[in-house]
Amino acid sequence: MKISKEEFLSLSGIGHEMLNAWIEEEWLIPSGSSPELSFSEIDIARARLIRDLQVDFGVNDEGVGVILNLVDQLYGMRRTLMELRHAARTKSEQG
Repeated sequence: MKISKEEFLSLSGIGHEMLNAWIEEEWLIPSGSSPELSFSEIDIARARLIRDLQVDFGVNDEGVGVILNLVDQLYGMRRTLMELRHAARTKSEQG
């Protein structure tokens, strides 16, 4: 589901300036190009995580970047593990 920039700002609870800074940092990577950016539900969850890290936990920008990098790596490893499981099941069923 694609979400407009204005709807994203409302759902994520952040402002235009903060959104622009997060896009510049590549913490969020929306689809499309300015001014017709579109976002996904995953982008909203990621924005809420960033906001929580900064506001609730006091994590600075460098720390947010590190945490997001680790989250992305974990997600990638999880996806790879799921692919390996699927390949192993397929192989065991065939042979």
